[in-house]
Amino acid sequence: MTSNTTTRIIHRGNTRGRTKISWLDSAHSFSFSNFYNPEKMGFRALRVINDDLVSAGAGFSTHGHKDMEILTYVLEGALEHKDNIGNGSVILPGEAQVMSAGTGILHSEYNHSKTEAVHFLQIWIVPSDRDLQPRYEQKAFPLEQRQGKLRLIAAKDGRDGAVTIHQDVDLYASILNPGDVVNFNVQPHRHAWLQVAKGQVSLNGEELAVGDGVEISGQETLEISTNTTAEILLFDLA
Repeated sequence: MTSNTTTRIIHRGNTRGRTKISWLDSAHSFSFSNFYNPEKMGFRALRVINDDLVSAGAGFSTHGHKDMEILTYVLEGALEHKDNIGNGSVILPGEAQVMSAGTGILHSEYNHSKTEAVHFLQIWIVPSDRDLQPRYEQKAFPLEQRQGKLRLIAAKDGRDGAVTIHQDVDLYASILNPGDVVNFNVQPHRHAWLQVAKGQVSLNGEELAVGDGVEISGQETLEISTNTTAEILLFDLA
């Protein structure tokens, strides 16, 4: 018989790995680049959450990826994307971008501004299948759709206007002001990851700060609120 005991583990933001060079300040929720922790290799299909701050005019030159669903969520500023399958775009706050690397894709990411930094989260999700056809998708989710509520921004079936990802994961975004409360039911035999992207929140009475991540396994009703302002991402994972 399968147990559905609920577990909740908080990963504090100050325990994340760090890459800090002249133009990049990046915090790694999971093992990435020169940061390796065998206890932080990802959670379910979620493999990378990098919290990146890139200086004006700087960025990642052309590089390759394979067999990964790569999502970008901009918090402040503007990020310029180019790839070898014909896409060129600027990603702004409130937009979700997904790139299915599949059989292989080359891309670059630069701060679109010559004067201001860009702050974004880059998320890697292991796809359900290998060697998929590379693809690109980008959609905007206005503030009123995310203010005080959970807005689905990425899903396997692309429902409700979300971008499509090749994995059984639903990704929600929310911006919270003082007094806002959002609730989410983690279903039996499902899992969740809450990432605090900005500010501070309370999760079922537990105080969380910016950069904190929480893994939840098993059935539980989540109540998320703030006394200040905050921005969160919530993953519902198989």
